[in-house]
Amino acid sequence: MLERIGCSPLRRGSGLLLFELSPRPVQQALRTCRECRTPLLQRRKAVAPSISSIVDNPPRLVRVNHKHGPGLIILAIIPITAFVLGTWQVQRLEWKTSLMAKYEDRLALDPLPLPPKVDVDAIPEFDYRKVYVTGRLRHDQEMLLGPRIHDGDNGYQVITPLDRGDDGTTVLINRGWISKKLMKQAARTEGLPTGEVTVQGLLREPYEKNMFTPDNKPEKGEFYFPDVKEMAEFTGSQAVLIEETMVPELLAIYDRKAKGIPLGRPAQVNLRNNHAQYIFTWYALSAATAYMFWLVVRRPPTDLARRVRQNKEWA
Repeated sequence: MLERIGCSPLRRGSGLLLFELSPRPVQQALRTCRECRTPLLQRRKAVAPSISSIVDNPPRLVRVNHKHGPGLIILAIIPITAFVLGTWQVQRLEWKTSLMAKYEDRLALDPLPLPPKVDVDAIPEFDYRKVYVTGRLRHDQEMLLGPRIHDGDNGYQVITPLDRGDDGTTVLINRGWISKKLMKQAARTEGLPTGEVTVQGLLREPYEKNMFTPDNKPEKGEFYFPDVKEMAEFTGSQAVLIEETMVPELLAIYDRKAKGIPLGRPAQVNLRNNHAQYIFTWYALSAATAYMFWLVVRRPPTDLARRVRQNKEWA
């Protein structure tokens, strides 16, 4: 490279007229030629108008390979969604806690006699309320609900209509669980009382069937979930279900199993309440993904995010 800038060509290569410029700043090259005092840019265009150099189109520094695609948008949505779900579970926890407290208060009350005529629409207001009823069990209309698992053993829930005699009404009694090997009535005669009995239990509102439970087949004697309305129509009873209760003493349980007497449920609230675990899971996911999002946005440029010179005529 020469230290001075002149107007004469220094060399020719491949038929093109080439000039060698000083490594001095471009601002000096934009001044005038030292020999003829003509602006250098004007002299170069006069000699070789087809040549475009760095002087005509100064470059600018740009950054490449530093773009964020749809993945960053998804990563930003995840913590927001998880936070919303965690907040929703907080509300569900408050609702479930208050509901269980309401049922516990009802269980603490003394049992009531079941009235002859029951308003089915009012049953939800008395859910988990202790009641007692007297009558004769209709074992000829017994329905086995299941299969159901109890302490690792397969079996069924026994639902039997109870005829209230002079009242002329019938209600459904869920007497409890029996083993599968005792599903035939001939194998459990001691568990089939024939006289008048008094049953104490919990008044329950109708259950809701989920999408995974198959439909009942009353004509075949197959019942998979307690559809109170369907069972009442099948047996000619009121759409009222009472779950018989018993004290869960170990000796009493063994005695009932040996005699084929159904095992009633304990008088307690058995609702699942796992919302605290769900709250921790959703909020932890929200915090973790929010931190990941911050790392992606704030991370320093890597080797791939290099700087290059880009001319305005490249576009």
